[in-house]
Amino acid sequence: MTRKQPLPVRLTRTAQPLFPWHHFTMRFSSTPRGARLARRLAGERLNAWGIPYGSDAHDVLTLIVAELSANAVRHGRVPGRDFRLRLSAEGATLRVEVTDSRGETTPALAPDNVDGGRGLLLVAALTDRWGWYPCIDGPGKTVWAVLDVGLS
Repeated sequence: MTRKQPLPVRLTRTAQPLFPWHHFTMRFSSTPRGARLARRLAGERLNAWGIPYGSDAHDVLTLIVAELSANAVRHGRVPGRDFRLRLSAEGATLRVEVTDSRGETTPALAPDNVDGGRGLLLVAALTDRWGWYPCIDGPGKTVWAVLDVGLS
């Protein structure tokens, strides 16, 4: 008689949370320097939340912050307006949101034959889901990405 291998365990809403609820929001200048600072502060915040430097989740999340922040600076910049980074961790779900000031430009995955513009392809490949929505309290849009971290 053969025994089946158990399925990998993933956290559910009834399981003990992997992360307690955490939240971080900050505005940054819509410049390359602001995007770098957003990535660095996100990395520090994730480490403080128990997602250590060098872990897969930390590396993926800081890369996502870097890509979305760079997009906000490159495609969503309005002179004199900042972009906003919001990080949240609840249970086993980690969410990154970047809000810029240009609502008329919508994020889209770049075709393979285009030079550059592959940041959102990377975001889509590394996260469980991503999307965007228009700001309800002014001009602009928010691009978000979610990473569900399970127990291994």
